[in-house]
Amino acid sequence: MAEYTFEDTIPVAPLKIAALESCRELAEKVNEHIITFRRHDAEALKKKQKSIEFRGYDADTYLMNLKCSRFGSGEAKGMLMESVRGADVFVMADVTNYSLTYSLCGQINHMSPDDHYQDMKRIIATSMASSHRVNVIMPYLYEGRQHKRNRRESLDCATALEELTNMGVANIITFDAHDPRVQNAIPLHGFDNFTAPYQFMQTLLSNDRSLKIDKEHLMVISPDEGAMNRSVYFANNLGVDMGMFYKRRDYSTVINGRNPIVAHEFLGSDVSGKTVIIVDDMIASGESMLDTARELKERKAEKVIVCCTFGLFTEGYEKFDLYYEKGYIDYIITTNLNYHEPELEKKPWYLEADMSKYLAVIINTLNHDTSIGDVLNPTERIQSLVKRYCQGLPSD
Repeated sequence: MAEYTFEDTIPVAPLKIAALESCRELAEKVNEHIITFRRHDAEALKKKQKSIEFRGYDADTYLMNLKCSRFGSGEAKGMLMESVRGADVFVMADVTNYSLTYSLCGQINHMSPDDHYQDMKRIIATSMASSHRVNVIMPYLYEGRQHKRNRRESLDCATALEELTNMGVANIITFDAHDPRVQNAIPLHGFDNFTAPYQFMQTLLSNDRSLKIDKEHLMVISPDEGAMNRSVYFANNLGVDMGMFYKRRDYSTVINGRNPIVAHEFLGSDVSGKTVIIVDDMIASGESMLDTARELKERKAEKVIVCCTFGLFTEGYEKFDLYYEKGYIDYIITTNLNYHEPELEKKPWYLEADMSKYLAVIINTLNHDTSIGDVLNPTERIQSLVKRYCQGLPSD
């Protein structure tokens, strides 16, 4: 994957990153990487007696100064403190960041995904009139769990995608969508769904040098039928077998908006003595993930490692601590694409996969309006990483 240098292309317009407060920490890391990429561009091209004659290419920062302020009634407005005329704007928002609050008639409210989504639309609306192009980076896809309609219910994710494209958004970038087929709601617009298998493997192999990557010692597990594609890709790149659990549910009952799980049934070969990697898109309450981990340890798995793109931990960490103490889980790896409490990083069972450089590459590539095929497909990088690990060499 070419992180830099773009010798034969220039950006479609000056780059501006409109990061809402919900996503500011991640955006600052992304900004630092892009600054490094572009200064490397300038140095590399200078050696080849070429130059980049483009306004704003080598900037001190690409982050915009903006805010979304609220009235006492809870109503709000988006404000840009600098011009975006002619710019290629990337609006970044983390709709899962519940740490932010606002005052509503004297009461303190935590911001919900709906609040973040509305703020994102405010910044889009403010930017749209004079910018060259507006792109949305929403790592956790808003209402992504409500991706299909059963009986008489709303189809919120599809509605949101249609709303954004109707506003004029050119590209929507997300990660590990719960069901990427939701993009069928906007078939004539840009929708890119990236995944994090390379970052998972890089984080895991950097922290555990005892793993043996072969069919006799390693296995990939899908916790349900919805995660099959992720697990198949993971297992094929590692050259190991995979197994799957399916959830037997009680469809006569609805608790917290879903049918309760009665049992987890396993399909696959023997896991005894093997390290198993469970791959999924998110940990919400973690109930089904922890049940899967316990089932695997009871089947004599040596290690259980969980890789999830989004660690929401909606019901806290108590049960995860308990399962770690009992030996049911060894590691849980999630990305930094969504908000985490600082407490999480101190947990002995937790590892974080940093996605900021990958996101910077995506933004830089899109801004140059070049193919993102290599960025979408990390197969070669994963296989190179595994080969270096097996040779006892450090990761890239």
